[in-house]
Amino acid sequence: MDTKSTHLTLASATDEHGLNAVMSISELAAYLHVAVQTIYDLRCQGRGPRGFRVGREIRFRLREVEAWLSRMEHDDADRHMAGRTPEEPR
Repeated sequence: MDTKSTHLTLASATDEHGLNAVMSISELAAYLHVAVQTIYDLRCQGRGPRGFRVGREIRFRLREVEAWLSRMEHDDADRHMAGRTPEEPR
């Protein structure tokens, strides 16, 4: 995996030219600490972040990755709360 990806942060989603930063599949996998195949699997299942092709390569805008992570957190919180009864403490 690419070691420079460990320096990517979602807070710095734009570069010095004001362009939106992008990640490759291997950079995204490294950022999430998952296998590259996991990213491919999520995309095939329609559960991954929105990406786009540049030639044969898939790229992901950092803002799209951030939005996807937020949706996953929200969905997970909803699933977690749906399983609780009203009298259970949080």
